[in-house]
Amino acid sequence: MSLPDPQDLEPITARAWPAARQQRLGDWTLYATDGHSLRINSCWVAGDPGLGLEAALDQVEAWYEGQGRAAIFKCPYGAASNDPLAKALMDRGYVCGKETLVMTGPVEGALVDGEVTVSSDLDEVFGAVFAATATDPADSAERLAALGRIADPRFFARLEVGGQPAAIGASAVEGQWAGIFGMRTAPNYRRQGYAARILSTLLAKARQAGATKAYLQVEAANVGAIPIYQRAGFQVAYRYYYWTRLAAH
Repeated sequence: MSLPDPQDLEPITARAWPAARQQRLGDWTLYATDGHSLRINSCWVAGDPGLGLEAALDQVEAWYEGQGRAAIFKCPYGAASNDPLAKALMDRGYVCGKETLVMTGPVEGALVDGEVTVSSDLDEVFGAVFAATATDPADSAERLAALGRIADPRFFARLEVGGQPAAIGASAVEGQWAGIFGMRTAPNYRRQGYAARILSTLLAKARQAGATKAYLQVEAANVGAIPIYQRAGFQVAYRYYYWTRLAAH
């Protein structure tokens, strides 16, 4: 499978994980929600903003100030890059932080697990597992709200073990692409293969809905999840980094 162009895939990933508010600035898109999930609270800066770089950065910072928070830039360049954007951000006091991998993989060959429950709606069990794996209730609430805004066709999968909720995951389908989101395993059920069963079921259901390929975003530091995705045939398509000022939330 050929690797996608970020300029083509990023808008699809954004629609699959919808922010509460957004604003366009040329090819850049500014997203804002409640300030927790970085993907829906940052500016994607790939492409041409339609005006000079310094003026564009000024406008982004002003827009986020109007949202009541500091600007965060989601950028395809790390601190080691000599790209003008990276230099301009460093000159303004931003630092390059969290690295995220965008991985793409096949849906062909994935099978529905008969013990996994799949619904087009969020339910209390899904929400309970999501909340149990979160460290911040406000962060969890923001992410659950984003999941609830996913457009159809969408799938929410959960697996119970001995009557207890063990693992969950969600999928958003747009055209040929299926996005995987919200993969969580309750602490007492980790490293037992439940996440792989959720993933396989979501990919199979997405294939039934017309998807031919899938993507997901995972922090580069998440050494527990990445091998699960690699075993399912996913590979790194591209990376991005979040740039924040030290005082930014």
